[in-house]
Amino acid sequence: MGQSITHKIIEKHLVSGEMVPGKEVGLRIDQTLTQDATGTMAWLQFEAIGIGKVRTDLSVSYVDHNTLQMGFRNPDDHRYLRTVAAKSGAVFSPAGTGICHQLHLENFAKPGATLIGSDSHTPTAGGIGSMSMGAGGLSVALAMAGEAYFIPMPKVVKVHLTGELTGWAAGKDVILELLRRLTVKGGVGKVFEYAGPGVAALSVPDRATITNMGAELGATTSIFPSDERTKDFLEKMGRGSDFVELVADEDAEYDEVIEINLSELEPLVAQPHMPDQVCKVAELAGKKIDQCAIGSCTNSSYSDLKNTAQILSGKKTPPETDLLISPGSKQVMKMLARENLIEPLLDAGARVLECTCGPCIGMGGSPITAGVSVRTFNRNFEGRSGTQDGQIYLASAQTAARLSLEGEFTDPATWGPAPERIELPEDVPSIRDLFVFPPDDAESVEILRGPNIVALEDFDKLPESIEAKVLLKVEDNITTDHILPAGPQITALRSNIPAISEYIFSRVDKEFVGRMKEAGKGVILGGENYGQGSSREHAALGPRHLGVKAVIVKSLARIHRANLVNFGILPLLLVNPADYDTLSEGSGLTIPAGDIKPGEAVDIRVDTGEVVSVTNDLTKKELDIIQSGGLLNAVRQNQS
Repeated sequence: MGQSITHKIIEKHLVSGEMVPGKEVGLRIDQTLTQDATGTMAWLQFEAIGIGKVRTDLSVSYVDHNTLQMGFRNPDDHRYLRTVAAKSGAVFSPAGTGICHQLHLENFAKPGATLIGSDSHTPTAGGIGSMSMGAGGLSVALAMAGEAYFIPMPKVVKVHLTGELTGWAAGKDVILELLRRLTVKGGVGKVFEYAGPGVAALSVPDRATITNMGAELGATTSIFPSDERTKDFLEKMGRGSDFVELVADEDAEYDEVIEINLSELEPLVAQPHMPDQVCKVAELAGKKIDQCAIGSCTNSSYSDLKNTAQILSGKKTPPETDLLISPGSKQVMKMLARENLIEPLLDAGARVLECTCGPCIGMGGSPITAGVSVRTFNRNFEGRSGTQDGQIYLASAQTAARLSLEGEFTDPATWGPAPERIELPEDVPSIRDLFVFPPDDAESVEILRGPNIVALEDFDKLPESIEAKVLLKVEDNITTDHILPAGPQITALRSNIPAISEYIFSRVDKEFVGRMKEAGKGVILGGENYGQGSSREHAALGPRHLGVKAVIVKSLARIHRANLVNFGILPLLLVNPADYDTLSEGSGLTIPAGDIKPGEAVDIRVDTGEVVSVTNDLTKKELDIIQSGGLLNAVRQNQS
């Protein structure tokens, strides 16, 4: 039996376990990336492990989230990241150089390599055939220390592409179509592997857009073949030696097959407040638009922004519609400048922002009250834009650019000729000299820490019995943005867990933190797909600091589940989903934590006299980690 690309990479990197769907596998990791919002904590954890030097082929520390540097906290963190990278043998990317995923795709990602990053959109590198996964910061820190990365062996879904994109349809519409069909939880436990004759018609930036937003399916990762398109991209980036051909065997078997005819796609848009609320752009004709934003790690490439400049050239946006543009890297900016493509953006009325995440994470650029904003980003969760009642729609760069001129949704059939499909120029400028590579005398480097950087606290072991109340009950599809919002005020505190914990569930229930402080311990009750979205481990660290002992839900998102395990919070699953209605905020629970065994049910006693059965999908190793009080405790115990 032949192998898929996914199976080939996993087999080559397998450290432990069996390649059977659902079974735990340990993988050797070749590369890691961190970004400053999650990276400061990841590097503090790496220091706590006590290894000294990174043991990967490559580790890169990017600064792309908190680049506004409002007050001392962010610049202090960035200085810490620069010095700890130099001391530890990692590459550092300063603020303003670009967005981590765009930069990694351009400069470092390799076909066939394994990559994990402390950002959920790390699968962007799957666009050139890297098996790249988002992970919690502690998992990344351990990978930097040479430890394996453990995941349940995923099922592999073949997405068979035929035809080619036509008209105004773009790569973004491929992933929006998948989200329309499968929903935000349709990819849990799966890798989406793209194949078929349609693959050759997609550029690497298109492929990267698709794999980037596979995270919104809840997928473990997404991956494309490494083929002639990949070779051309790497050669133009000055990295031709990194190319290896990587394709699935002709007789490869898959767990599932999905067919998409690219020729049948038309411009799509995700409506508020979930990326799977997808419809045709034409169906929204007449709806006024207050803002358009083009950029983010999903759609900030040279091809996206050259198309944008071509669409805007000689035209002007209406005064009622703001247009923001965030290039993905300084390399993109240099190519646009060299071809005189920045002037059309400015003349059209656009605001050209720094090469950072920016408005995608609510770091400026928020829409007006209840404003309609069409964005090329990957998430449109309620409040994520920085405006709680903002109405966020997700679309391709071509669609957003065209709509910015209209000031309202219109039928793409009225837009006229579509822009050309962009290819990279032969002489792409390099920006590798902007990265800070580790010095030869790393031992002499002093790691500099600001006063906002607070040392990691020690967490207690799991008790034999947990007696606590349900202190928060939430619905389905709770995101990590619900648990811990983004934005400049809060993300500045990412290296200070006591301070940032004050904002846990602050946009869901302002009294939650107060109840936790008064009780000293508590349980969270949730619905389906709890913890979807960002990889931010602070959404587990903060609750742990406040005293959350267990999360009882109908189902969990992959990365957040791993983060709960990493910090010693019991992730429990309702055996009978209807028991969600049996429990309420204030219910007193007795959880027999000491009796919990992997995959087995236990009964929780409720203070009303009722009994609720819960189970888990934990491995023995994961349960041992939780009982130790978290992964860092477990690692230290193994080292002693």
